[in-house]
Amino acid sequence: MASARKYALDFRSEETRYVMERWLASQSCALVGIGSVGKSNLLRHLSNPDVQAHYLGKQNAELLKTIIIDPNMLGTLPTTAEADLPLRAWAGYELLMHRMYLAFYPLSEVLGPEDARRFFDTYQALQDGTNPLYAYMAVRYFELGLQFFMRRGIKIVFMFDEFESLMRQMPITWFHNLRGLRDANKSQFAYLTFTRAPLKVLAAQYGIPQLEFEPFEELFSDNVYFVGPYDENDAMRMLNELSNRSGKYLPDTLAQLLVRLTGGYAGLLRSAFSIIDPVSHVPANEESATAVAQFLAAKSPIRAECKVIWSSLTQAEHYLLKAIARLATYEINAETEQALNQLIQKRIVRLDKLTQQLEIHPPLFKLYVLANRDDS
Repeated sequence: MASARKYALDFRSEETRYVMERWLASQSCALVGIGSVGKSNLLRHLSNPDVQAHYLGKQNAELLKTIIIDPNMLGTLPTTAEADLPLRAWAGYELLMHRMYLAFYPLSEVLGPEDARRFFDTYQALQDGTNPLYAYMAVRYFELGLQFFMRRGIKIVFMFDEFESLMRQMPITWFHNLRGLRDANKSQFAYLTFTRAPLKVLAAQYGIPQLEFEPFEELFSDNVYFVGPYDENDAMRMLNELSNRSGKYLPDTLAQLLVRLTGGYAGLLRSAFSIIDPVSHVPANEESATAVAQFLAAKSPIRAECKVIWSSLTQAEHYLLKAIARLATYEINAETEQALNQLIQKRIVRLDKLTQQLEIHPPLFKLYVLANRDDS
């Protein structure tokens, strides 16, 4: 079996340090990042034991287990709503329990033979469809399974990838139960969520009552981090890796131009590298650099990556981006102010120091916005 890809210990150093400090304090944290930002790479990096040892120290890292939860691995759920809420919640607990089982396998090395057998019995009981109460008892079985590791002083962090999907599919009681499990194991149990917008914004978007979702959202309210694109070092490192794998090497001036045009967004950088010609596209001046930008912006892989970014933004953010691109006017109100703050935090909008005007970033995405004025 191929080993998971690993990155340099200083990869995404700012984001990694922030998360590790929260984990050291047994706190949950919420990461917010738009499409094409390199989310999967960051999650894999955070879950690397070597990285955890580097930031947390060997002793703390040995007691920590991070478990990535991918909602795409949920079992098939029924489409009818209210009558199937217990079954939907069961699917969520089953996914958590299964990933915990895989993360600690072989169980006997961590729990010893007797507790390993008991955990496996609990795991099977959660899945026992012959028990008419199995869906209603899922949280009890999951809580029991969790305790086998809590009693041994192990810290567990569930890292929720694409948490929006769970917000759309899980009943509100599931989030209340997650809050309760966290409260019962505060020093050893935490969550990390990765979403494309803040949890509170998503809850409003999905029609989840604020007061009902608030107990869970409170776990993250003081620890929200907006993940931006790669910095220059990580972006250049990525280009070097792509060059080593493909055998296509870029002149320094062209590599630096790609980093500038893509803003360091992983998806854009990868697509631009695949398209660019290292011989004919070397910029001689700013005019030729503009021509390269226009050439790339017209290519379908770049447009597709920009569409991913666009689709990960809210309607209010779309509205404001068109105004900044001077394609529309806008009113200053609470919604547009919130949208502007979010776009700045997401690094999609920045203040040009020379002109003192708001500008869309990165340049390739700006060209996409200008060329797709009818997108909504």
